[in-house]
Amino acid sequence: MRVLFIGDIVGRNARNLAYKKIKFFKQNNDVDVVIVNVENSAGGFGVTKEICENFFISGADVLTTGNHVWDKKEIIPYLNETNKVLRPLNMMEGTPGVGLTVVNTNYGLIGVANLMTNLFMMKSNPVFDYIEIIKKKFSKKENILFSIVDVHGEATSEKLALGFSLDGYVSAVVGTHTHVPTADYRIMDNGTAYITDVGMSGDYNSVIGMEKDLAIKKFKRINEKTPRLEVSMGNPTLCGVLIETKKNGLAKSIKPVRIGGVIDNTGL
Repeated sequence: MRVLFIGDIVGRNARNLAYKKIKFFKQNNDVDVVIVNVENSAGGFGVTKEICENFFISGADVLTTGNHVWDKKEIIPYLNETNKVLRPLNMMEGTPGVGLTVVNTNYGLIGVANLMTNLFMMKSNPVFDYIEIIKKKFSKKENILFSIVDVHGEATSEKLALGFSLDGYVSAVVGTHTHVPTADYRIMDNGTAYITDVGMSGDYNSVIGMEKDLAIKKFKRINEKTPRLEVSMGNPTLCGVLIETKKNGLAKSIKPVRIGGVIDNTGL
């Protein structure tokens, strides 16, 4: 199976590029499954039902999020209606929506989980307590052909530790949240594809997708009230990883995908 995971969509321009490319890849059979992190897709803060449905119309199979999932309050009832838009699994008990799902695609069952780390992030349940839940749900006896965990977090060490904890039990563990693509993509010892952060899909002539002048001003006046950050509207780059699996569901390869914008382009 060939699966494209696309990193944090930041704003309208990145959204439109992703819609176009997902549709193109699916129509040309370049990829079998597409999973997208959409937590910053609505003006850089949160996501709406309309945006989610446009991603599904374009060909996305499952959408993940992170700490910004609640920035647009209208998403709350939608999360209770669908199992294809995830919020982090380890959010507090009673949180709307689900953080783990099994979805039937044209190519068979896939499992997707969304975790949020604990270091330097909003308060959530201990993330390592959910490892066994994921292992059990995505076990080979469940006929799941591909499984992936989106680890949304700040600390690279914590993401790596989660990757090693899941190695051999899922097809891939991919990091999101920091909006900067890392160069450590690899197949771990027991067959799980891993990358610490796939990077954002947005304008890289910016500070993690936001207008750089506003971001610099905010850093300089850290204790003062400054204007709200705004999405940088320059030429976007779509960033993600393409993961190919063997018949046993473990990874055969993982490679970065970077299309358009100011950073180097690598297609499928």
